[in-house]
Amino acid sequence: MAENFKRKEENELIKRFEDHIKNKASYFFELDSFEQIIGFYIDRGQYKRALNATNMAMEQYPFSIELIVTKAQILSNLEEYEEALKLLQKAESFQPNDSEIHLLKGSIYSLQANYLAAIDTYITTLPFAEEKDEVYYSIGLAYQSMEDYDKAIESYKNAIAENIFHDGALYELAYCLDITGELESSISYYNQFIDADPYSQAAWYNLGIVYNKLGRYEEAIKAYDYATVIEENFSSAYFNMGNTYAQLEQYSEALNAYKKTIDIEGPSPEVYCQMASVYERMQQYELGLKYFQKATKLDNLYDEAWYGAGKCLNMQQKWYQSLHFYNKALKLDHENPDYWKAVAETEYKIGNIVSSIDAYEEASMLTPEDKEIWLNWSYIYYEQGEYEKAIDLIISGLTDNPDDADFFYRLTVYLISAGKYKEAFNYLENALILDFDKHEVLFEFFPQLETQKALYKIIDQFRKENS
Repeated sequence: MAENFKRKEENELIKRFEDHIKNKASYFFELDSFEQIIGFYIDRGQYKRALNATNMAMEQYPFSIELIVTKAQILSNLEEYEEALKLLQKAESFQPNDSEIHLLKGSIYSLQANYLAAIDTYITTLPFAEEKDEVYYSIGLAYQSMEDYDKAIESYKNAIAENIFHDGALYELAYCLDITGELESSISYYNQFIDADPYSQAAWYNLGIVYNKLGRYEEAIKAYDYATVIEENFSSAYFNMGNTYAQLEQYSEALNAYKKTIDIEGPSPEVYCQMASVYERMQQYELGLKYFQKATKLDNLYDEAWYGAGKCLNMQQKWYQSLHFYNKALKLDHENPDYWKAVAETEYKIGNIVSSIDAYEEASMLTPEDKEIWLNWSYIYYEQGEYEKAIDLIISGLTDNPDDADFFYRLTVYLISAGKYKEAFNYLENALILDFDKHEVLFEFFPQLETQKALYKIIDQFRKENS
């Protein structure tokens, strides 16, 4: 009830503000109202509107440091970094010990790939920063971007020493330890926390993360379990436990852990998505769809949920509905090759050949090493009897997949179909060298007994010569 009232109030405020712009009506807005309006636009990624609102606010409140910093943040989101840095220097001259200003400045340097300047800025912040863990974490991210993993590890450990519950630092630390091959040895690092305090739920939780990364799932579950015994309402431990159970294909246990997470912290799109994925893996597609849709209702911009819903509908052969959800995901993340590929496959199933080809082309530019894209895309041309186009596509795909037998077998098929037998047998020989056992795929394309006999004769001859 209170939430609905708050939303209604917010909507009325936004309407008033937009009337003010449209009709040039004279309204006076309090500073906190402006902050609410700006926040509304930022949350929806409407940065130009947010910038417009901030400029209007600054006309009324020219000395507000909060507005200057907010404008710098918006300019950063719009990739106007130099303008943002100028504003932050102005804010810093008024409040030199404001850690938020320094953190944002460091963040902008990082976005410009000026990592050393970012690190210097963060280090300057440390003496007066209230949340030192955040500063150390930011330093770690900058070092990690420079691929200086040892210094990143040191910074993440400093962040954890300040706040053992810092999820970002824990996750990135595990990643860097994994990259440097030190993940196994880090178990002793976490055990030091446990030896010092056996009832440290955070230490057990972190140990669980490491075991999970190492693929030691049973030990990970035990560690998470200890964490939940010590802290009954430790929602993150239940969530991670659910993920580990899912990896072990113990689906009912995974769902119980996710439900426990919801009991503690309320519903979230992330938990609903994980539950949906489990139902999908259990082939309970209706339930999977239901939970993916629950996630989209909580967060309309959660592209993974739209994509997951599309997959569940696809598995039920509901192509048109599936395509609707895939396109929703694609609109939110235009650079995701999986989304393009899903759209391409579904457009093909519906019979929209031109749209399917366009989507495969987009997918191929994003992940040229994905062989499925080239094989499926070329098959469309093969099916239409456009053998030359199919051949050209597979040759293009070979650039990024030079040693993949599937490409050579498929080229053999297309070349035989085009009547280019000599070239076909050259590629067939390469295919047989790369993976002899895959030759069975040829017979799926040539059901005629005569062609099968001719192919078998060549394959058998190759086998005898190379045995």
